[in-house]
Amino acid sequence: MAAYSKRHYGRRTWHLRNPKVIVEHYTDGLSFSSAWNTFAANSKHNGEYPGVCAHFIIDRDGTIYHLVDLRIRCRHAIGMNWTAIGIEHVGTSDRMVLGDRKQMRSGIRLTLWLMQRYDINIGNVIGHAETLQSRYHRELYPSWRCLTHADFPHWAMHKYRRRVRALASERDIPVGKGPSWVESGC
Repeated sequence: MAAYSKRHYGRRTWHLRNPKVIVEHYTDGLSFSSAWNTFAANSKHNGEYPGVCAHFIIDRDGTIYHLVDLRIRCRHAIGMNWTAIGIEHVGTSDRMVLGDRKQMRSGIRLTLWLMQRYDINIGNVIGHAETLQSRYHRELYPSWRCLTHADFPHWAMHKYRRRVRALASERDIPVGKGPSWVESGC
């Protein structure tokens, strides 16, 4: 990860210090084991190591698996890995994940806990499809600068952030301002 970080962010380190963003994903599979096997294989992604990973996977029954220490960078979102925590939800679509009550309950609670722990406001809880509009997006490879995925676009994250706000309100936890997007040029 240190070599990857040097190539893509300009600094050789594998440490994740003071994360500023939480990126929500879905696995595009139906089981924890399929996601785990993908991460454990450490296969090249876009021709490079390390392979993909995430800090957490949330299974369909709401079980949260903490896979990677939060002090370690994980390769889950191009341009964001230097400052982002990655949460994968087992599922094959935004609607599937958003409609799964057990999984959503766990995801919202985990997200709110991470927001509190790292002082991340709701505007920096983003979907993978929103990464290019984040002010924290950085990518040194010109051919990679506009790469992203389709999981959790604006409409889905609007619902997700609304649910985080609702739980935060119940617990009297301030969450800050909503997203402030930047023009990516992509």
